[in-house]
Order: sequence, then C-alpha cells, then structure tokens
Amino acid sequence: MRKHPVLWGIVLLVVLGAFFYAFFYKAGQGSGNLAMRPKTFAFGERIGVVPVEGVISDSFDIRQNLEDFGKDDSIVAVVVRIDSPGGGVAASQEIYDAILQLRKKKKVVASMGSVAASGGLLIACAADKIVANPGTITGSISAIMQFANIEELLGKIGVKSSVVKSGPYKDIGSPVREMTPEERQIIQELVDDIYNQFIDVIVEGRNLPREQVMAIADGRLFSGRKAKELGLVDQMGDLSAAARTASELAGRDGTYELIFPKKIRPGVFDYLFESAASAFIRALDNSVRMQGGANYRYDP
Repeated sequence: MRKHPVLWGIVLLVVLGAFFYAFFYKAGQGSGNLAMRPKTFAFGERIGVVPVEGVISDSFDIRQNLEDFGKDDSIVAVVVRIDSPGGGVAASQEIYDAILQLRKKKKVVASMGSVAASGGLLIACAADKIVANPGTITGSISAIMQFANIEELLGKIGVKSSVVKSGPYKDIGSPVREMTPEERQIIQELVDDIYNQFIDVIVEGRNLPREQVMAIADGRLFSGRKAKELGLVDQMGDLSAAARTASELAGRDGTYELIFPKKIRPGVFDYLFESAASAFIRALDNSVRMQGGANYRYDP
C-alpha cells in the first residue's frame, strides 16, 4: 500500500512535538525551587550572601533566605548585600527583625552597594557591622506617604465621584478630592510616628545619641565615606571586604567561599503560557501599593 505523505507528515510532527515537550518539561522542572548553591571544594569557610535589591515591597523571599542560611551549619556567617533605595515600611522592618533573629545564631555583616538608602539603611542597622563603598549613596533617614489628586482632571472629562462612608476619615487620601487640614494632620502624625521608629532603629543599631541622629535625619543623602564619619557605617570596602569581616567576626581566618541563594526561575512553559495581561495587572497593583502606603524610600 502506498504511503500517504500527509499522514506521515502528521505522525512526524507529533513525534517531534512529544520530543520537544519532554525536553522542555524536564528543563522547566529543574529550575523551579529555591535551593542553595551546591557545596564546592574550597579552602575557605562558607559565607552566605543574601541580596536585597531594588525597591523593597515584600520581605518573604529575603526572610526565607536568611532563615535557610541560619539553619545551614556549613554557613559560618552571613553577608546581607544591599543595593536598594528602600521601600515599604513593614517589609523593611520585617527584614530588619529577621536579621536580628539570625544574629542570635551567626554573625551578620551588611554590605552596601551603589545605593543603600532609607529602608536599605534601616536593614543594614540590624547587622553586626556595616561595610560601604566610599561612593555608596546612603542616608535618607525619613518617612514619606504620597497621594495623587486627580480632581481637576476628572472635572475636565466630566466624571464625578460619589462616596458613602461610615466615618469622616474613611476615605482619607482619596484622589478625587483635596485633603482637608484635619486629614493632613492625621497623616502627618502617622508619618511622624513611623519616622520616629526609624530614628529608634538608628539610635539603637548604631549606638548614637538621639540628638546626633535627629540632626541628620531630614531626608538628606550621604556618600559612604561621609556616612562613616557620621557613625552610620563601620568601614569602607566592597563585598569581598564585607565577607572577610564576617569570617573574622565568626572567629575564622578571613578566607571564605561565597554561597548565594539560587534564584527562582519559572520553567519554559510558564513563560509560554503566562498571560501578559495578568503580569501587567500585578505590576500595576504593586505600583499603586507602593505609592499609597508608608515608605522608607529614597525617591528623587
């Protein structure tokens, strides 16, 4: 019987499709979980490095990394590598608390990268020592809440807002009307309370007089070198210097092997089938949350 070319073409496509599916499925399976870099042969001690990068909007992954390193007996000390302008108040405070918990088990050194300002500085104050580069941008000891007002814009396009509320301050910070003096006072008291919590952290973590901290806690920025002069930083150096310091604090000889958490990477089919609309909505939601909440963040 003569072979049908169309039928054989379909069979060939099915076989090839099954092959590529199996190949990419296995590739995707191998990249889904958070795990430490496997042990490698090294002459030095193992120093865990926990990166804190970008705007801080959530603390879960960072806290998990800190906890994992705390449970790993082969890790003698931890470096928290900060390259962040800060972010959400609660998320920054949760990371700060997680570092304090880790210090009960191991020595922790904060390493400041290009930027470690506001919430990034707050996190660093939980460490045993802070190491910064001379040109690191840090400081911005302050708290901020921002509210948009689109009332005039809505009026130009003929849109009106109607609100039914149970209390006079239920829609405080609404973007569709001007804030009243009473509401502004309430928000100011909230920001002042959060700001004073930041001051408390600097005073305790850096062992500085409150008056000295208050004199520089007006949102201004400092270089790493200036921050050292002010007592906000212990020493100058890069990530390698921070790792050596961590090793020495742990009673070792200053030689080390850096161990990083393995990044969570979606599998191939996650990339292929994830909805672009869903990704956009999540990004927009995160942006709105960051703008509407209280922040320890340098945002020029």
